[in-house]
Amino acid sequence: MAKDFEFTSVDIAEFFDEKQFSPSPVQNTIVVFTERQRTMIEGVLKILSTADPARYEIIRQRIHDLEGLVASITNFPSLLEKHELTADFRTPQSLIDSLISNKNEGDATLQLPSKATLGKGFLVAKLHTFSSLTKLCRRMDVLKHLENDFSLETISMMYLLLAEDVYLNLIRDTSIPAEFRRSLAMSLLLLWEHRNDQTISDIAPVLQTVWNARRKLAPAFGTMVGTSELLLMSIQMDQQWIKFIKTRLSDSDVSQAMEEFLFGLSFEQIHTLRSILREKGISAIGRDEVSNFLGQHIKLDAGLDYRDFYSLYTIRRDNARARRRMNLPGPHKTLEDHFIFFVMQQNKEKQSNDTLAK
Repeated sequence: MAKDFEFTSVDIAEFFDEKQFSPSPVQNTIVVFTERQRTMIEGVLKILSTADPARYEIIRQRIHDLEGLVASITNFPSLLEKHELTADFRTPQSLIDSLISNKNEGDATLQLPSKATLGKGFLVAKLHTFSSLTKLCRRMDVLKHLENDFSLETISMMYLLLAEDVYLNLIRDTSIPAEFRRSLAMSLLLLWEHRNDQTISDIAPVLQTVWNARRKLAPAFGTMVGTSELLLMSIQMDQQWIKFIKTRLSDSDVSQAMEEFLFGLSFEQIHTLRSILREKGISAIGRDEVSNFLGQHIKLDAGLDYRDFYSLYTIRRDNARARRRMNLPGPHKTLEDHFIFFVMQQNKEKQSNDTLAK
């Protein structure tokens, strides 16, 4: 006769090593506004409360909406703590493992945590808000003194969007040591959790300076050699950028990615244009002639608008991913991928040296 057994319910979390899977409790919140951003917004609202009460109400409501959006997103489980979800048990370690092991080259939207996707939507909404405030400051004399501050904050948010792409690209790169890819994955979790990233905050001004320098240069659309442009760009630049140029430009993927960035053309377009000019015996052409020679419209007059930078970055990113997937010639990473990886390597080495010094 079968015996009756009594089973005691056991929490699955007990099977996991607390030290490995359960970091100290974290503040589960996205940074809605930094102290600097909130001070800027308060400055605008104070002026508009008397100068334009109707617009004051519109902006105040938008700020309230952003705060409400973050309050809703914060209700989703933290990515830095372990949670028993509807059908799964998730830890930071399991998230990192899934990011490292994912081999899918397609769009990753449906494979990312809900909090990551929702947080990206919040960042875009915040970016649009600050972009609108930049335009408002430009139009109103009483707010003119705040225009540059709002513009810089808008650009910084664009780099946070870019950082998410770069981290995902580098995490998928199996040529990078697994330990470093895990470190990158942890940085991505922190970015998703707080929608902030100190590394990118430090790098953003450098990339923006490079972009500004690139706009002012007149690439030699003849020999298609960017050496002189590169030297001009590097003068009075950040020391990390100069070190990056000195140590990494000999890597063909880096130099090809640099050419794409400098000329505003894809690797394939640069190769085609070089061949056409060589066959025709033409030594140089103007920027406005490039489209005619290639037989297609090429946007080479990108302005200071953050949308231009991001749009051209995504074109280079998608081209690099396609080459990597099909094993085609040309850069398999963007210049931003290479530079951000270089800076993170330098930071990691410095941390290791500082630890050894103790």
